[in-house]
Formats: sequence, C-alpha cells, structure tokens
Amino acid sequence: MSTITRAYEDYLEAVLILSKRKETLKSVDIASFLGVSKAAVSKTIKELQELGYLEEGKYHTPELTAKGLKVAQEVYGRHTLLKDFIISLGVSPEIAEIDGCKIEHVLSKETLDAIKKKLEKK
Repeated sequence: MSTITRAYEDYLEAVLILSKRKETLKSVDIASFLGVSKAAVSKTIKELQELGYLEEGKYHTPELTAKGLKVAQEVYGRHTLLKDFIISLGVSPEIAEIDGCKIEHVLSKETLDAIKKKLEKK
C-alpha cells in the first residue's frame, strides 16, 4: 500500500472539519476551504474514493470511510497540537493556523510526542 500524500491528508482533514460544520458538504465548500478549484476537488475525491478513504454519501456528498476517518482524525490532531504549541510561543492564532497546517505533515512522531508533553506540563 502506498503512503497517503500530503494533499490527500489535507482533503481528508477538510472533509472532517467541514462535515462538522455543515450537514450537506459540497465540493465547492472543500474547494473554498482548501483554496483549490472545483475540478481539483472532483478529481481528488474520486481518487480518495478509489483508495477507500471516502465514499459517496447522501445527496452525492463525500463522506469519510472508517479508514478515511482514522487518517483525518490523526492529521487534525497533529494540526491542533501544533497550532496550540505555536500559539503558546506567542504567535498569533492566524499565523499559528497557517504554520501548523504546513508542518503537520513533516514532523516525526517523536517530535510531536515531545511537543505534546511540553504542552501538558503547562
């Protein structure tokens, strides 16, 4: 099995976040959230369905499978942890959000665990 790409992680995380906000999730919502075209969303959703991370839900909306939910929750957890850590350094929430999203894909588990420990001590 190939490893999931950063782009796929971003899409799965977006579906998780947006599905919590909206009852009916549309491709245009994902496109707006990620800053990509609707065509890119359609293509990537199809690929994620083929890989078993998404399925077509009610009203033809993308829904996370158990496999997709697991990945989305892991990515969102890393994102939230990093955002909180960066904010604790005195960075604004807006910049922490951007930076957390950029680095959530590349840090090792060891580094993430150390950050988590550091935040728990506060």
